Amino acid sequence: MTTLHSLPPDERDRFHRFAFGPAEAPPFDRIHHAFQAQAARSRDTPAVEHEGHRLTYGELDDRSDRVAAALVEAGVRPGDHVGLFLTRSAHMVVGLLGVLKAGAAYVPQDVRITPPHHLDHVRRTAGIDVVLTTSEHADRVEAATVIALDTLPHRNVPKPRVEPGDTAVVIFTSGTTGVPNGVRVTHANLCNVLLTEPGSLGIRPGDRVTQLLNIAFDMAVWEILGALSHGATLVVRGSSAQQAAETATVLISTPGLLSTLDRSKCPDVRVVAVAGERCPQPLADDWSRQAVFHNACGPTEVTIVNTVSRYDGRALTIGRPVPNSTVYILDEDLRPCRIGEVGEMWAGGACVTAGYLGNDVLTAQRYRPDPFLGGDHVMFRTRDLGRWTPEGELEHHGRTDDQVKVRGFRVELDAVTSALETAQDCVRATTVLHEGALVGFVSPATVAPDAAREAVARALPYYCVPTLIVPVDDLPLTDRGKVDRAALRALVTVA
Repeated sequence: MTTLHSLPPDERDRFHRFAFGPAEAPPFDRIHHAFQAQAARSRDTPAVEHEGHRLTYGELDDRSDRVAAALVEAGVRPGDHVGLFLTRSAHMVVGLLGVLKAGAAYVPQDVRITPPHHLDHVRRTAGIDVVLTTSEHADRVEAATVIALDTLPHRNVPKPRVEPGDTAVVIFTSGTTGVPNGVRVTHANLCNVLLTEPGSLGIRPGDRVTQLLNIAFDMAVWEILGALSHGATLVVRGSSAQQAAETATVLISTPGLLSTLDRSKCPDVRVVAVAGERCPQPLADDWSRQAVFHNACGPTEVTIVNTVSRYDGRALTIGRPVPNSTVYILDEDLRPCRIGEVGEMWAGGACVTAGYLGNDVLTAQRYRPDPFLGGDHVMFRTRDLGRWTPEGELEHHGRTDDQVKVRGFRVELDAVTSALETAQDCVRATTVLHEGALVGFVSPATVAPDAAREAVARALPYYCVPTLIVPVDDLPLTDRGKVDRAALRALVTVA
């Protein structure tokens, strides 16, 4: 059994102080109740904007009631899973809230870019019988019942009186490392991160929060429900992320997508939060000149993010555990590492989701009994590497699958990338292992390869210096806004 006996007595106290987030009770236990409270308070406040179309909080509340009533009439019951297969739009937001009001969990997929076989996998795995979409995409959707949100009659209906299920949303992982898995995210999970600081980001009425990300990505939940839970206006992007960002006060993004935005054209942005992948220091330095900048970390299985840091212009960390959550740095035998030692991050407490749909074996592998909290508590293996600073901040040291062997030596790809980004004029970089050799990519294309190579040589041992440095105008991104390493490897193969 894992205990603290492996730590010296003076470090056991720091383990408890660092690993445990503050205790704080969220104001609601169902995330849509926070939206409904805002709607009752400010019915005429703009809630959603999309390409010239606007809904107030009152209109959004009424229309989502109609959707909830239609779902109940279609046989949806508390705990069911309802497909939300459409694209970014006001209809998407109406449908999402309607599912929650019907007591069910929504399963989002962008039907415009999701391959049919992936949609079919999601539908079968989640046991989806009812799908919400729009008439434009109805012919692409297969389900027992398909409801087109744009053709529902605009009539007054009584609010459905149902008991909400525990699961609020099922997020399917991208599947880049295998078959996509459906993660069951509960109302308690969402309320814990979105309705407490720092995850609430200080969002308030009058703010304009962009919806930039793929709706199937868990960070889109942060954008959408983070805005609507606090009375802000959700600005749903059209074809241009830049155009949406230019009217925003709050941006939630991946570092990859944020790096494509021109900060000089976003004068009203006062808060930025990034997660989903490693954040380059130059990006944090740039945006923190005008906005409060949060760097966060956490896989889908621990509810969007479970650590958040407010960047102070010095060391860029991923911060501390969010309220009611824990982070443990453990070795391969699940023993706590000493302060300053790199180990694997395990997350516990209120952030831990309810496991994978239809995959009990994987759930048992990644979700384990939590020996530090005890009882029925579960901790999750994030596969992120990290270490505690003496001040109790978490440093991210890449992923376990980003530790590679080169010439017999173990190399952390993130460490090489960090060194590349110190080269003159380098704004973004990444590193891949290709056919046994390290290949570094630097952006913009004007970065001198020799300067990048020398930057790594100054910071790291010789075996960490990439064999090849490839300058590119922009790093390619996946549909979830992360650096597309597969595309970069293909670029090397072509070259």
